[in-house]
Amino acid sequence: MQTPAELEAASRYLQGAGERLRKALGERLIGVYVGGSYALGDYLPGRSDLDLAAVVRSPLPRSVEDAIVAGLRHESLPCPARCLELVVYREETVASGTATAEFELNINTGAGMRLSVWSKTVPGEVGSHWFAIDRSVLSQAGVALVGPPAGAVFAPIPRQELAPALVESVRWHREHEAATGNAVLNACRSLLFAEDGRWSSKPEAARWALACGVAPEALLSQALAARTGGGRLDSSGVAAFLESVEARLRKLLL
Repeated sequence: MQTPAELEAASRYLQGAGERLRKALGERLIGVYVGGSYALGDYLPGRSDLDLAAVVRSPLPRSVEDAIVAGLRHESLPCPARCLELVVYREETVASGTATAEFELNINTGAGMRLSVWSKTVPGEVGSHWFAIDRSVLSQAGVALVGPPAGAVFAPIPRQELAPALVESVRWHREHEAATGNAVLNACRSLLFAEDGRWSSKPEAARWALACGVAPEALLSQALAARTGGGRLDSSGVAAFLESVEARLRKLLL
């Protein structure tokens, strides 16, 4: 359970990151938004990431990209979360209502991890499903640090348009994180969106999955315990559940 001090540290960090983005981007900037677990009321200090998105009017020159990286890398602005994930998007991308993965800049940085920077990447070069899902969450629940409300900037992505990204997310977790509680909870959250068209916190998605009978109670309990306390789950049980979720998503959406 997060403490008020930990939440305040995350809030101060996000405000500081927003100010650095405002300074680096100047008149190009439309807004800066918090998504992910923080926006959905599911942030766990030390275990969750902090997801930021900046929206700009025009392409970024290399000098501006370098200024953003220099100002936000962990060594310059220490991240209190597991890591910062920042994506800079063009205005037309976030307003398109499509599942494109195009972006101007993508940065991952945090304590104990190698700085990762991708520039002007198109679908396929970085796991494309993450970007569409993150923008869908932002359209519903994004928190504005700078600029107009997130719902006025990020167009909703129709469920049918988002369907391949949801399926790919489940497949990715089965291939890369099949022994984690995160795989189970993210699958529940994707399935809830496919059924009801809304994003939720991971605990809420688990409760929904239990009430609907789409996931075994023991598996959900293990996943929720691992979310806060760590530990690994039985990979064969997780994989079987993820296969069932993928099949349900395909039936619902594809």
